Amino acid sequence: MKGYLIARVTITDPKRYEEYRLKTPEVIASFGGRFLVRGGPVETVEDEHAVSRIVVLEFDSIERARAFYHNPAYQKIAKVRQEAAQSHIILVEGYDHPMAAERAAR
Repeated sequence: MKGYLIARVTITDPKRYEEYRLKTPEVIASFGGRFLVRGGPVETVEDEHAVSRIVVLEFDSIERARAFYHNPAYQKIAKVRQEAAQSHIILVEGYDHPMAAERAAR
């Protein structure tokens, strides 16, 4: 089952955040991760908290997502993000619909 890292980010120092943004793809890829969403326009339809950036990463499993997040190479880069933005980051396990395998076989 896939694992996801979802980040809701409000950038406070764009120049410093750019440093973080440029360094993350290599580490993400080294854990088999890929971007599904990377900072496109955000439209808030329910919530009073404004957000400037959403990022969604997909990994082969929740274990790979955890391994990426807790890896020392990422944690070093994460410190730059923490200095340049306010972030809310969660890890979540994906959902396999019970009929997904049957549909894929068709």
